Amino acid sequence: MILDELAAFARKRVAADQAKTPLADIKAQAEAMPKGDFRFEKALAGKDCAFICEVKKASPSKGVIDPVFDFEAIARSYEDAGANCVSCLTEPNWFLGSDEIFKKVRKIVTRPMIRKDFTVDEYQIYQAKVLGADAVLLICTLLDTETIRDYIGICDKLGMSALVETHDAQEMQSAVQAGARLIGVNNRNLKDFTVDLGNAAKLRNGTPKGTVFVAESGVSSPEDAAALRRTGADAILVGEYLMRAADKKQALHALREAAK
Repeated sequence: MILDELAAFARKRVAADQAKTPLADIKAQAEAMPKGDFRFEKALAGKDCAFICEVKKASPSKGVIDPVFDFEAIARSYEDAGANCVSCLTEPNWFLGSDEIFKKVRKIVTRPMIRKDFTVDEYQIYQAKVLGADAVLLICTLLDTETIRDYIGICDKLGMSALVETHDAQEMQSAVQAGARLIGVNNRNLKDFTVDLGNAAKLRNGTPKGTVFVAESGVSSPEDAAALRRTGADAILVGEYLMRAADKKQALHALREAAK
């Protein structure tokens, strides 16, 4: 399964990073920074449907999405279009992202940013803070309930948000038990990459009142955004659709109008 490979590779990357900057050092750097104000989750909690716009060059299911990948121009267009938040991939092997890309996007974007990666170690949370991230992704398929709870605790101390991603009812239960305030449902099955927008609708009722509910993946038209909003999505994460749009501002405007 590709997710297992992604997680194994993430552990190797953490080991290599730790060899250069030990955990104690990265932790000290992160804790010396001003505490965040949880602005990522605040940006998604309004009464209108919020949009998390993604900067990514490639994915395991689609290969290279944007061969040119002028990520600085993409970041500017998201900023100008009024994205509520920006997601930036840092996974280098399958998504062709990097920490360097994140840092450059961070300099351009004033909106809250999530470092989109495969979190398998607390090291990556401190690292994300140092990179300037406002949030990290925690995937229930990779982490048990106790670990998710611990990682949310680390985020809380740093003033960061944790978007806890689920795929099925069991994972939804794990996210809720871990105390997640931001729960995402991935409409893409990470085992075979099929997309089912009904997945968000199916799991919506499992989220407690007051939780911010994020529908992730699979948006290929304004109609999809409208359907996800009807299922009760507070926010929608959009990657490939915006990455392929020639006019990102216009594309985001169309999604926003449809999700009213």
